Amino acid sequence: MLLAMGLVAGPGILGSAVAGASPYCGITWGSLDKSWQHYSSGTVSNVRSGRHACFDRLVVDVAGPVAGYNVRYVDVVRAEGSGFEVPLRGGARLQVAVHAPAYNAQGEPTYRPADRSELVNVWGYNTFRQVAFAGTFEGQTSLGIGVRARLPYRVFTLEGPGTSSRVVIDVAHYWQQ
Repeated sequence: MLLAMGLVAGPGILGSAVAGASPYCGITWGSLDKSWQHYSSGTVSNVRSGRHACFDRLVVDVAGPVAGYNVRYVDVVRAEGSGFEVPLRGGARLQVAVHAPAYNAQGEPTYRPADRSELVNVWGYNTFRQVAFAGTFEGQTSLGIGVRARLPYRVFTLEGPGTSSRVVIDVAHYWQQ
């Protein structure tokens, strides 16, 4: 009977109910530490973010070959070199270390954030609350991500275009049921 009503009422009624439902994402990521021990001769050149249906994304651009990473949930994000606390909004904190410096061979910065405590605007994101620069020291650049809660995440690298590469961090909006 319900199927018949849906056919008679038209696809718009049934379609709007489905469109408003939360998407099934099939996310199987966990929340444990993720790392790939590979150092790059490239340098960090930019940090950007994006919102997706099932996760929030942070991208660290590297001018050069793909860089390794170490990403983990921590109680406190610490600045490179000094160890000072990097304050972050949110119920949980991800420490992101990209194995590439944010300076060139002459020691000149290759990435200069306008605001170290607000690298990207994440207002209105489902999961991200803040992204902050935690410094660059001895060939490694660190960031802190303040997130709504400890949620599953994944990290991967992409090569290109050209000789550039990216380290990508996706944090899910929720745990899959």
